[in-house]
Amino acid sequence: MEKEPPLSQPPGSVKASASSHTHKLGLVGRLRAYFLAGILVSAPAAITIYLSWLFINFIDTAIGTVLPGKYNPEQFTPFTIPGIGLVTVVVGLIFIGAFAAGYVGRLVVGLGENIVERMPVVRSIYGTIKQIFETVLAQRSTAFREVVLLEYPRLGIWSMGFITGPPHADIQRLSEHDLITVVVPTSPIPTAGYLLFIPRKDVVVLDMTVDEGLKVVMSGGIVNPPDRRKRALVAPTPGTPS
Repeated sequence: MEKEPPLSQPPGSVKASASSHTHKLGLVGRLRAYFLAGILVSAPAAITIYLSWLFINFIDTAIGTVLPGKYNPEQFTPFTIPGIGLVTVVVGLIFIGAFAAGYVGRLVVGLGENIVERMPVVRSIYGTIKQIFETVLAQRSTAFREVVLLEYPRLGIWSMGFITGPPHADIQRLSEHDLITVVVPTSPIPTAGYLLFIPRKDVVVLDMTVDEGLKVVMSGGIVNPPDRRKRALVAPTPGTPS
């Protein structure tokens, strides 16, 4: 007499097993989502605090070696005061700026610049650095005010760049078109890049601020600003009910 095949599991037990498996996957998925959310919340704050601490500690160490002991507030406290060097630098720069704005200060600065202008190599370095700071810090400057796209390094490949202003007159004479100076930064470190002189008609100006463009470059395209055109289409017309 042949043996009967074993009975299969009841339908209810199969459903219970599948439900338990789905519940486990759901729990693991939620834990993974919470873990990633924790990283997204804590990592930027932790990195910012760490870099800020390194910068403050560097300034404190540098100022502590230069500041005389009798003027160092830490000589009178049993603990270290973080940020005292940074405060000293800020106060010192304010006093230097106030002095340079006066009549005597302008004479001293002018005399110092005349001396630097007579040094062959130093005058080029000093002049370039001074011009960069004056361009970046000036409120009326148009440098780094527009984010553009251009086909670089060849047609069909688009790169993001920043307009820094018009080129030198000798460079402009080489082209019949209106040239502009564009800096194409490298990603993710935008402190290096390529300097291009390109016709204005060959660039596309983006509806994006410089800060947003730098975030795109530094994140490698992971962080993108919101599309303002979509928001403008969705936004209700003034005077109409939303």
